[in-house]
Amino acid sequence: MNTKIASLLLTNVLLVTVVACTDARTTSEAPAPSSSPTASPQNTQAAMDDAQSATRKKQLDSDIRAREQRNDAMGDTTKRPDSDLASEVRSKLEANIPKGNLTVESKDANVVVSGTVPLLNDLDKVKSLAMEIKGVKTVTIKAIVASN
Repeated sequence: MNTKIASLLLTNVLLVTVVACTDARTTSEAPAPSSSPTASPQNTQAAMDDAQSATRKKQLDSDIRAREQRNDAMGDTTKRPDSDLASEVRSKLEANIPKGNLTVESKDANVVVSGTVPLLNDLDKVKSLAMEIKGVKTVTIKAIVASN
């Protein structure tokens, strides 16, 4: 009896696979992609407002906390992968200096922040924000204030 059920199931799986494969289209037969809307000043401003919203800041802070909790549970709380450190510092800076154009690199927990910020006050915040990330040893700032 079990072999009959197994045989029936196998036959059904093969039948579904054959039907699915015959309906597949090749790239040349696929419909042309629809044109995407072009970026307008209104769309761009809406995207910038969304990126700078309180909700986005909460998401970034939550991501940082989750990574730190995972690291605490899985390993040494003082040793962190450089990729995690760079990502978390980048998130922290994005959440707190949303109009900055910053890049973050980390090697042996020594973080380097480069790029531009809109205000001198923002530049002054970079080091303290980066040092809030658990595992960061030093912060070198190569960023400058963007000239308007």
